[in-house]
Amino acid sequence: MRRLTKKKALTLVKELDAFPKVPESYVESTASGGTVSLIAFTLMAVLAFLEFFVYRDTWMKYEYEVDKDFSSKLRINVDITVAMRCQYIGADVLDLAETMVASDGLKYEPVNFDLSPQQRLWHMTLLHIQERLKVEHSLQDVIFKAAIKAVPPESPTSLSACRIHGHLYVNKVAGNFHVTVGKSIPHPRGHAHLAALVSHDTYNFSHRIDHLSFGEAIPGIISPLDGTEKISVDPNHMFQYFITIVPTKLKTYKVSAETHQYSVTEQDRAINHAAGSHGVSGIFMKYDISSLMVKVTEQHMPLWQFLIRLCGIIGGIFSTTAHELNHFLLLII
Repeated sequence: MRRLTKKKALTLVKELDAFPKVPESYVESTASGGTVSLIAFTLMAVLAFLEFFVYRDTWMKYEYEVDKDFSSKLRINVDITVAMRCQYIGADVLDLAETMVASDGLKYEPVNFDLSPQQRLWHMTLLHIQERLKVEHSLQDVIFKAAIKAVPPESPTSLSACRIHGHLYVNKVAGNFHVTVGKSIPHPRGHAHLAALVSHDTYNFSHRIDHLSFGEAIPGIISPLDGTEKISVDPNHMFQYFITIVPTKLKTYKVSAETHQYSVTEQDRAINHAAGSHGVSGIFMKYDISSLMVKVTEQHMPLWQFLIRLCGIIGGIFSTTAHELNHFLLLII
C-alpha cells in the first residue's frame, strides 16, 4: 500500500515537471545548431564584457535641501594678480553688517604680470576647460571624480605687479571682497583706503584670477572665475563680479568634504564723474549665499543588480537563440 502511494506521488510530481527532458536518442547535432551556439556564446561574452564596464562606471547624484548652518564661518580662497605694485593696493572684505574682516590670511607677493610661454599655455588650457564646461555641463561630474587640478608654474620675481593669495574666514552673510587703491584702515562707519597717498598715474586694475573659491579647497574643482583675465585701458576702471554661492556637500570615492559652488555675472565700466558714471576704481566681488544646499554623491551599480542583469543577458540570449535563430538559419539553408 505504501509503495503504491509513493509511486502515485512520484508520478504526480513528474507530471508537474515544467522542464521535460528529451531522450538522448532523439537529439541530433547539426552544423546550423553549432553555428547558432557559436553566435550565441560570442554575443553573451561581448554583452557581459560591456555590462562589466557599466558596472564599474559611476555617476553623480544631486539632491537639494535647506542649509541650516548659519553659525559657521565661510572660507574664501583667493589667488589674484593685479597689475599694480603691492604697496599701492589693499584687499579686504566688508560684509552686509558693515563689519570689516581682517585680511591677515592674505599674502602680497611681487610678481610679473606678463606670463611666460609655459604659464600662458597653462592659462589657455584652463580657459579651454572653462569654455567646455559652459557647453557640456556633464563634464563637471568628471572633474568631481577626477580630483586633479594643475598648478601654474611660478612666475619670475618682479615688481611690476602684485599677487594676492591666501584665504579669509567671514560670516555666512552677503559681503564684498574688493581690491582697490591704498591700504585699508579701520573707520567708525566701516573702513577706508588711503588712496590719497597713491599717484593717479599708477592706477591699473588689469588683473588675472588664477583661483577663487569658497569653502574647503578641494583639488579637482575648477571654479567659474578660474583663469579669468581682464585688461584695463583706463586708469579709472571698475570691475564688478556678482557671485551667488551655493553650499555643497561633496562625497566621492576620493573626496568627502563640505565646500561651496558658485555662479557669477560680470560687469565693468570706466569711472567718469563728469558723465555721471560714479564709483571707485578697483576690483569688487559682491557675493551672496543661497539658502539651499546641494548634496553631490558619487554612486555606482550594486553587485546584486549587476548579477541580475548578467543573468538576464545570458538567459535571454540562450533561450531565444535556441528557437528563433535556429529556425531562421534552417530556413536559409
